[in-house]
Amino acid sequence: MTFLGFGLEIWLTLAIIATVIFVLAREMVQPAAAVLAATVVLMLLGVTTFEEAFAGFSNEAPIIIASLLILARAVDLSGILQPIVGALFGGARGTRALLARLLFPVTGASGFLTNTTVVAMTVPSIIELSRRRGLPPSRFLIPVSYAAVLGGVMTTIGTSTNLTVSGLLSRNGMQPLDLFEITPIGVPAALAGLAAILIFAPRLLPDRGGRRPDPVAGARDFTVAMRVQPAGPLDGETIESGGLRHLHGVFLVEVEREGQLIAPVAPSEVLRGGDVLTFVGRVDDIVDLQRLRGLVSSESSHLAELGGRGHSFYEAVVGPDLVGRTLKALGFRARYNAAVVAIHRQGQRLEAKLGEVPLRLGDTLLVLADGGFRERWRDSRDFLLIAPLSGVPPTRTAKAPLVAAIVIGFVALTGLGIVSLLQGALLVVVALMGTRVLTVTEARRAVDLNLVVLVAAAFGLGAAVESSGLGQLAAESLLLVLEPFGMLAALAGLYVATIMLTELISNNAAAVLLFPVAVATAAALGVDARPFVITVLFGASLAFLTPIGYQTNLMVYSLGNYRFLDFTKAGLPVTLAAGAVVVLLVPIVFPFRPI
Repeated sequence: MTFLGFGLEIWLTLAIIATVIFVLAREMVQPAAAVLAATVVLMLLGVTTFEEAFAGFSNEAPIIIASLLILARAVDLSGILQPIVGALFGGARGTRALLARLLFPVTGASGFLTNTTVVAMTVPSIIELSRRRGLPPSRFLIPVSYAAVLGGVMTTIGTSTNLTVSGLLSRNGMQPLDLFEITPIGVPAALAGLAAILIFAPRLLPDRGGRRPDPVAGARDFTVAMRVQPAGPLDGETIESGGLRHLHGVFLVEVEREGQLIAPVAPSEVLRGGDVLTFVGRVDDIVDLQRLRGLVSSESSHLAELGGRGHSFYEAVVGPDLVGRTLKALGFRARYNAAVVAIHRQGQRLEAKLGEVPLRLGDTLLVLADGGFRERWRDSRDFLLIAPLSGVPPTRTAKAPLVAAIVIGFVALTGLGIVSLLQGALLVVVALMGTRVLTVTEARRAVDLNLVVLVAAAFGLGAAVESSGLGQLAAESLLLVLEPFGMLAALAGLYVATIMLTELISNNAAAVLLFPVAVATAAALGVDARPFVITVLFGASLAFLTPIGYQTNLMVYSLGNYRFLDFTKAGLPVTLAAGAVVVLLVPIVFPFRPI
């Protein structure tokens, strides 16, 4: 059956894809749900077979992505990147100098770690460091997001989109991407994009102030004691230079040094190893304080005895059986297999050491304990209420060398071609679990199922574009306009089309939708498909023009208090600079070979 000269399957596929784009652009449902629903509908309408619709769930790409998410979680918990983040600002002065110190390390790290992980780990510190210098965070957060995106195209494992395209190549009988196959294009494109950011971002990004949560009425302040590590990063630093004067949501109340109290604490006060610092702040910020380099909890000996594997934070409200007793007298750690990190008492700041505070009915304890803590004690009279928190436990620095060795081993083995990306990724998971860096529960929580399902389901959508003939039609339409101008023009047109689609829907979905178009375009021109597929890869990964174009853009959107068009203004020069490099280099690195 045909309509206006086109087959019914083409119209059905086009209608469903248009619906998916509309739904995703309006953020009406999760991308994974929209793409999976579209894939199922196309199968039910007979556009694709069952095998075509669900081929992605047996493809290696989703497995690699899930494995790398687990690796990213281990890197985060080990604290490998924290010293780097702390040193980024250094002694640089001026927005461009600070941006240069920030962007190049972020770009480099994003070549081997997931972009979202790099941004998630660096943005909180960047917000505080910029405020410490009296600079608006909005001048830095979009550039950091863009730098992470640029870093993602330097290697095949830099972003899930690259892995998706590699999986599509394999599925279509072509050689999947090697680890550094796109590097000769990705590195120059990243450098061109970084240059555009450094030149234009300071002029185009306004001072939006950045979002800093205001204290809410009735917000609960916890009291926590932290000890300065001898010979650590803060030993010998002043309160000001150590970054403790303007901590987010946390106030330094006093310093105890050799039995003497220093209060109030002047910004010029020099810290010494062994000093005990008392902070007051909101629970989420107290949790984050546990990860600040150079400080350890005053309960660090108890935390060390707990180990930290598989442990989480809980709020536990003191019940009648604990009233009048101290944590020390209770032998809290041995009794509950948990450690108290901070205490909240309504309307009162605690003066004594945490272990010596007589507990009162209704006091709230911030507790670090294993996953079974709540089940064991929620029905006892010791606690009125036990509620889990989403905060991340203190970093496991003891595991950092092991995690670093696993990362280096993975990069070396896959980079040298000793093992495939799939084999390397699975070996990483086995190594992390076998060495007890992560528990099974932690590994499971590290996997973003929405992302994995989106990638797997998108394969079925791409199959529909191909089997219905829509890909061929789009390729012929593109060629009709651009063929008179040569293959380079066709390549540039495909790149622009990919960018436009990526800014409306997820980059993975855009790559899958335009992959068959790239293949069909190359076939119509009588050349190898690889240069056109690589062009789609870069177009789908380099999304700078809207906050919805890439996950990292969404992450910084509200934190920087940005407006939608801030991304468009700052992203246009980056898009043009990186795009020009991609279009010029792809035919050189991947020549148009006749077939």
